[in-house]
Amino acid sequence: MPASTWGIIAAVVVVAVLLYIVVTYNALVRLRNMTREAWSGISVQLRRRTDLVPNLVETVKAYAAHEKGVFEDIATRRATSIAAGSVPEQARAEQALGLALGRLMAVAEAYPELKADANFRSLQDSLGDIEDQLQMARRYYNGAAREQNIRVESFPANLVANSFGFTREPYFELDNPADAAVPHVSF
Repeated sequence: MPASTWGIIAAVVVVAVLLYIVVTYNALVRLRNMTREAWSGISVQLRRRTDLVPNLVETVKAYAAHEKGVFEDIATRRATSIAAGSVPEQARAEQALGLALGRLMAVAEAYPELKADANFRSLQDSLGDIEDQLQMARRYYNGAAREQNIRVESFPANLVANSFGFTREPYFELDNPADAAVPHVSF
């Protein structure tokens, strides 16, 4: 083969490699942004929940003034949830807050007049709605993180990912799903 043919082949290979790098880089950026957007959705739902907690606590406090330990625990767990910085820290904080809210609901069940209170029922319904939306946001985030992780770990895309600093995203997992279940409160 003449030298010009080798030159053309080499140029085509270089262009193909560069094109692959550009396409892969753009796909990784898209996945990273989807994961960030998904985390933002979780943050919104977590904020809604932590904003609702003080109202719920105040409503129950009016009926159950002697349950001070439960209220203090919820306040502490809420503060920890707001201050959490990373996905694993947030997951641990949310699990602890969920358990504390379960104890609050158990206290609320002990007061029949509270269960009949319209404000309490409204707050409880809002909390249930937020928990449902939070569960959907978690699934969306974990799906986006899964897609990014697959791309970051798959060959040859991992070569591009490592070169440009793309990393795996942690899943938003609760340590013990049975402990993190939203408590069922019946009237």
